[in-house]
Amino acid sequence: METGKTTKTVQVPHLYRLVLVLITLVVVAQLVQRIRLSRKRTAYARAAGALPAKVYPQRERILGWDLFKENITSLKAHTFLADQYGRFQRMGVNTFEVTALGRTIHTTIEPENLKTIQAVDFKKWGLGERRKIAFRPLLGHGIFTEDGAPWAHSREMLRPNFARTQIGDLPTFEKHVQHLVAAVPHDNSTVDLSELFFRLTMDSATEFLFGESTESLTNNSHEGFAESFTRGQDFIANASRWGAWAKLFPANKQFKHDQKFVHDFVDYYVEKGLAKRDQLLKEKSNAEKPGRYVFIDELVRQTTDPIAIRSELLNILLAGRDTTASLLTNVWHILSTRPDIWSRLQTEIATLDGEIPTFEGLKNLKYLKALLNESLRLHPVVPGNAREAYEDTVLPVGGGPDGRAPLFIKKGSSVGWSVYTMHRRKDYFGEDAEEFKPERWLDDPETGKKGLRPGWEYLPFNGGARICLGQQFALTEASYTTVRLCQAFGGIESRDSRPWTEGLTLTCVNLHGARVALTPVEG
Repeated sequence: METGKTTKTVQVPHLYRLVLVLITLVVVAQLVQRIRLSRKRTAYARAAGALPAKVYPQRERILGWDLFKENITSLKAHTFLADQYGRFQRMGVNTFEVTALGRTIHTTIEPENLKTIQAVDFKKWGLGERRKIAFRPLLGHGIFTEDGAPWAHSREMLRPNFARTQIGDLPTFEKHVQHLVAAVPHDNSTVDLSELFFRLTMDSATEFLFGESTESLTNNSHEGFAESFTRGQDFIANASRWGAWAKLFPANKQFKHDQKFVHDFVDYYVEKGLAKRDQLLKEKSNAEKPGRYVFIDELVRQTTDPIAIRSELLNILLAGRDTTASLLTNVWHILSTRPDIWSRLQTEIATLDGEIPTFEGLKNLKYLKALLNESLRLHPVVPGNAREAYEDTVLPVGGGPDGRAPLFIKKGSSVGWSVYTMHRRKDYFGEDAEEFKPERWLDDPETGKKGLRPGWEYLPFNGGARICLGQQFALTEASYTTVRLCQAFGGIESRDSRPWTEGLTLTCVNLHGARVALTPVEG
């Protein structure tokens, strides 16, 4: 008789085997799909003559953590733009590939690429969901945070706000400029014009958007808003740099406070606008109604959603306040350090014989226009940007060792560009491209040499379908302010020896402002 333990065979249940087979099939199917997609992309790139871009040297290319740490260090040292410029110089090409936080990004300063992204193949490119998610906590859904139909809708609502009649409404703006002139010390003491410029643009922007001004130049009741709005921009700008990793760093107490402060500030005007909705709906259409277009009135006619109205207002308030104030700050910093530029500008403005300039008269001040152009070239207030490819596509240049071949960009990849660096290209702007020289924009009657007439290599206001709607508004406001200040003050002295230093959030301004002393015109 046989003795001993009986060994039992443990069998895998049929359901487990079925699940294992299904998982295997899914993995194989995905692998086959990836192989097919890779082959399709390879064939597409080959047919276009595309070659890979030159790769920026990094210690590791899985996360690209070393480059990201370099960028954080640069931001803290206020050298981010200059360091980015240095990378292009070291690479010796105008387009290259980097790895940042696990993402492959192509960065370029090629005008033809930017023309393709922003105009020729505009529908193939968008902001990317990561960027939208980063910006929305502060700005909500609006023209700077949307693509497609929502973006187009926002743009159409905004367009009347920047019509010729609005841009040329200088009498409305004059009262704010007079508040500015009154706020400047007349005793040769030091003033930071930057602080006053940000108040000025706040006052004018709120009048155009809300129908009433904050009048911050004549009272201090809105100081908290300016501080919260600036800090909030800094937070969302950093969040956009972290991309998907930003989820690991939830909003801190300071941002939550700033977010609420900013939202409450705008909600006050939203409530006032909604309260008169019935009246607005009874009125004739805006096209037939006399008087100035008020953006919030149009929003209230279209929706009763207070969050949607607040978001649209915040998006445009960002553009109306920060960009123009930054431009004015940068210009007046230069004026205080360059007596030659100040003298020539005063000579030109003297041709107005002290008269208040008209909209058409501003156009005749060629040197003033050149001064603003040169400031926007060397110190663009929006010094960089990026887009995400919404489908596989090809850029005209950037591939190969010399960067002259077409470049394949796969769906979901990002392309960033440095306006700051592109505006310093010597092949477009001359060997003296790094010098501040307004004369480069002027025709020379003696030699017959024409001034700069740049194309896509000069993009202070973006280009294509998303070109800044407020471009002429900003330039008119900056021109008018500069003229009226020059007419009120005949002398300027710098009270800060530090060079221009980048203060970078969503826009860029001289970190040290424009600390000057102004001498009033006698009589």
